[in-house]
Amino acid sequence: MFAEENGLHGDPRIKAISDAIRVVPHFPKKGIMFQDITTLLLDQKAFRYTVDIFVDRYRDKKISVVAGVEARGFIFGPPIALAIGAKFVPLRKPKKLPGEVISESYVLEYGTDCLEMHVGAVQPGERVLIVDDLVATGGTLSAAIRLLERARAEVVECACVIGLPFVKGNWKLNGVPLYVLVEPRLDDLNMMLQQHSDGAVKLDFLAKGKSISLRSCNSTGFTLESVILGFKSSFSSH
Repeated sequence: MFAEENGLHGDPRIKAISDAIRVVPHFPKKGIMFQDITTLLLDQKAFRYTVDIFVDRYRDKKISVVAGVEARGFIFGPPIALAIGAKFVPLRKPKKLPGEVISESYVLEYGTDCLEMHVGAVQPGERVLIVDDLVATGGTLSAAIRLLERARAEVVECACVIGLPFVKGNWKLNGVPLYVLVEPRLDDLNMMLQQHSDGAVKLDFLAKGKSISLRSCNSTGFTLESVILGFKSSFSSH
């Protein structure tokens, strides 16, 4: 669920977090609206608000492991883990961990990718929170859930800073709840739509190498919800 739908409606921290995330049009290619969380990290108050909201939510849930998804889950996961008294476990792309690993593959639009975790990093029965910066289609988080459940851990929830609006109403991945702080700002998308006049708009939202294609049969006046007719996800190699 979005944080504003779960007791934080009107909380000024949510607006501060949203405002601190820079939207970069046409990066890394034309038509992409890049969700840049580096500006959030530069804003000490907004960064603290982000961590504090997660900590308040999970402090009393008896979580013993925070698992961060490569790569930006490594930014938000450790401070949450320290604050709630949990250990941090990185979930990495292939061939990045030096020890014995267990792996979980997932399907992309063109091919597959994989997450890996050190054997023994998580013990059977441990309660785990999965952290990432953005949820698009949920494919990466679903793979992370499967990986941890193969280690016989109990995945309590997945937590993301940004979630695309069509995850509304689909608040469980593999039966695990999903919690999101903010969604991309609609004014940025509407501005982007109005810059196109070819009548066949195709836009992408992209963060951490994840992109969502948005198609519209008209060029102006659309909200984000009204133009989502299809989507794709892709994942960066670093």
